[in-house]
Amino acid sequence: MGIPGSGLAKGLAVTLRTMTRKSHTAQYPDAQPELPPRTRGVIGLFEENCTVCMLCARECPDWCIYIDSHKETVPPAAPGGRERSRNVLDRFAIDFALCMYCGICIEVCPFDALFWSPEFEYAEEDIRDLTHERDKLREWMWTVPAPPALDPRAEEPKEVGAARKAADKLAAAEAAAAAEAERASGTSDGPNATNGPNATNGPNASDGTNATDGSDGNGAAT
Repeated sequence: MGIPGSGLAKGLAVTLRTMTRKSHTAQYPDAQPELPPRTRGVIGLFEENCTVCMLCARECPDWCIYIDSHKETVPPAAPGGRERSRNVLDRFAIDFALCMYCGICIEVCPFDALFWSPEFEYAEEDIRDLTHERDKLREWMWTVPAPPALDPRAEEPKEVGAARKAADKLAAAEAAAAAEAERASGTSDGPNATNGPNATNGPNASDGTNATDGSDGNGAAT
């Protein structure tokens, strides 16, 4: 059985210790807080990667993502090819009054078009203004922090390996083309070229045996 009043004494001791400590007040907004790198502030849109697959809008549990698009016909890349159609993004908006910051849209995006941004200063006086269009989402994209460095002992990502193989293949093709061009230029400098045996500096040249200024080319004049 405890001593009567011991709980009260412990509580007062905590209060006294706290009163004697120096307080640290963050001078916001003059001093911005240091947020963790994975802070869930707002969602930034990298529009160039968006293919209008609608996967983020379908998977959103709050249905707060609005996407509009239209189709355009792309001419064939080579003669005789077939025309293709592609989706063009017209509108991409997120209603942050409904968003619960679950991050499902970012996780399911297959083309890395959505990212978390630590930006948190987007309060509005009217709740209807919390629906932000793609221009605002694109501005937030530039506040997305860089990804952390990979572990040097980790396995190389498949995307990096594929990109490196494609770059090596392109470099090999360019080297082969340069070698072919060099061989072609070497053929043009062959025995029938201007510096060959039938060229102007050969035995029939103006300084040869049939030269007009001497009987043997370099001899005395006739």
